[in-house]
Amino acid sequence: MMAYIFNAMTHLAIDVRLMAFKFFDLAVEYHPPSFFSYAEKILQNYEDILRKNQFYLEDKVKLKNALAGLVRCLLLLPSSKEVNLPAKNIPEKKILQAFELDVPTVFAEYSVIIKKLKDLVPVLVNCFQDFLPVLHDSLDAQSFDCMLNILRSIDLAVAFFIHGIQQGHPESPPLDQSISSVLLKKLLVVFPLSPMHHLSEKDDDRYVILNIVITEIFMHLSEWICPPAVLFEKFLTFVEYVLLEKSCSKMRSNKAVREKQISTLIPFIPKLVSRVIGNWKNRLLQAFTKTFQDCSPESSVKLACLAAIEEMIISHEDLLCTDVNDSGLFDYKITWIRELPMLLILLGDRHSSSSKVVLHLLLRLGQRSLLYDDMQGLLKEFYSTDQDKGNICYGPFLRLARDSQELSICCLYYFSQLDSTLLKSIASCCLCHELDPFMLFRIIEVLHSTYKAGHIQISDFISFLITLASRFKVFPENIFPATERDIKTSNRATFKSLTSVVCSCLSQMGDNSLIFAILEKVILEQISLKPFLDNSCAMLRMLIALDSKPTRLSEQSICSLSNVLSAYLIDVAHCVPEDDDESMSSIHGQTRRYYLLPSFILFDRSHKLLNLVLNVMGSSINGRSFSLLSGDHICYAKGSSSIINAIVSVLLWLQREAKVQQILYLYKEEIDHISRSICSLQSLEEINVPIEERHIIKRAIDRLKTLTSSLYQ
Repeated sequence: MMAYIFNAMTHLAIDVRLMAFKFFDLAVEYHPPSFFSYAEKILQNYEDILRKNQFYLEDKVKLKNALAGLVRCLLLLPSSKEVNLPAKNIPEKKILQAFELDVPTVFAEYSVIIKKLKDLVPVLVNCFQDFLPVLHDSLDAQSFDCMLNILRSIDLAVAFFIHGIQQGHPESPPLDQSISSVLLKKLLVVFPLSPMHHLSEKDDDRYVILNIVITEIFMHLSEWICPPAVLFEKFLTFVEYVLLEKSCSKMRSNKAVREKQISTLIPFIPKLVSRVIGNWKNRLLQAFTKTFQDCSPESSVKLACLAAIEEMIISHEDLLCTDVNDSGLFDYKITWIRELPMLLILLGDRHSSSSKVVLHLLLRLGQRSLLYDDMQGLLKEFYSTDQDKGNICYGPFLRLARDSQELSICCLYYFSQLDSTLLKSIASCCLCHELDPFMLFRIIEVLHSTYKAGHIQISDFISFLITLASRFKVFPENIFPATERDIKTSNRATFKSLTSVVCSCLSQMGDNSLIFAILEKVILEQISLKPFLDNSCAMLRMLIALDSKPTRLSEQSICSLSNVLSAYLIDVAHCVPEDDDESMSSIHGQTRRYYLLPSFILFDRSHKLLNLVLNVMGSSINGRSFSLLSGDHICYAKGSSSIINAIVSVLLWLQREAKVQQILYLYKEEIDHISRSICSLQSLEEINVPIEERHIIKRAIDRLKTLTSSLYQ
């Protein structure tokens, strides 16, 4: 096919030649290696067609198509623009690289391409000059497209030259002598392009776009040559104009055009700021800051500004802080950083890619110790906020992708002191069932590291952990779900893992006796509020994780805990029914042991606690005390027969536990008292007990007799 295309490119008829370039454009679009296979011949044909200016001012449509093909070819060349991009903004590999096994590497033909482009650039400049008279009348759409493609071709060629210099290629032309001279004398001197009379905003945008591409060419050249000061100031003035005037335009119809214009110039701001001094530095920073603050959160301009901020604060931090007395630079830096939390909230979860960019920037700032503690007030809204009547309004955090959530959590480590209100906001997210379990444990891991680094007060971190253990809602509430759906959706396993992680964190926080002293009172207060069975179990496990033998519990705490623990054991017995297989290897046996083990350990460490629990159970089996205990602490077991049966089950389980069994022998009298209370309750004629309940009580008495006889033996 290429043989026919090249034959047509040299045809005497201009129309045939231009159609050949259009065919070639399609070939490059669908098979990019075709350009590199015939680069020298293709560029020569473009040079020949552009030298014949007798036709293209009359047939601009066909010229536009040919120039579009040239731009497509030059876009395939390696460019200095890629080298200067931040790592996260590097575009996907060019389509050429998908064919790298089919064609030789670009650099194998580097000298040929450079030589042809060196000849082509002056031709492009002359072609552009031929269009300049059009600017004095009216810049029609076809002329604009041709001029734009000419400038883009020049820009891409210059970027390719600079790439060769950056890579140390010996064939790269000396820009300060040949190409740069042509561009300075013939192209840049006409800057800025401007109409002779007032135009509509749409027409004005065309001039701005052309001037922006010329600015790009100038910025690339200025890295290798020293332009005249007067010319440099012209470009600075234009950049300031675009940032201030175009960003303030209220015309909605051209919003996309304006954003593209501004976004094209913003990447040059960091280098400009690092090169200028005095008043111009402040003017550029002021214009940039206004653009950053005024553009819409989801716009391409905002993303370009974020990349520029990252480059100025992090990559070029040394350049921005060369003058320690220049507080203005420092003020601008603070202004940019303080905008980021509100930007996160405004982006919400609808623009996740933009949110990820902001979070990545926040993390890098944190790694440079550039996060300010007073930013936490706004970050709180990113996680959650309390509403009226105890409702919680969740922020964007919960609905972002896992990698963005990870970035936001890692940022927390770098605050010098995490505020308790922010921790509360994060805790609310941890308690939400929508949060992925992986992220729940990741949050705890990062916050634990933050505590160890000294960035969280001990009381605040303990409060955070207690909140998770006491308020995490386990579903379904029934320990043994009744339906298959409940089994699949249950988060009980997650909560068990959470409990283990919380206990592990507590045991690593420092002196266990000190942590226990802080934890003891709060845990007892929380358990006395009658939480769900799983939450009570979790808090008991937190206690034993820090307790020792003999117990560290105070006398007052032991007395308070005896009432709570009695009701807890009765509820466990009610919720985990006995089955035919009473071994701990059965499902019921394993589940029962999980809930009973904290109590067994507490009894082993404090015999007095076991004594008080037995006394509470014994004294409760009468009219008033029974109803009082039931109403105050017992949540699940209701009715006299259910509670009596549960008490007997608890005593039997205690008797089966090896460590507790030895202690239980010391309290035969208390167990006898429980037995007599149950028997007397059965014999009372004034209590109207249904037949079913009498049967349950009778069976409980029989089981209890077995226990008492074994104790006396």
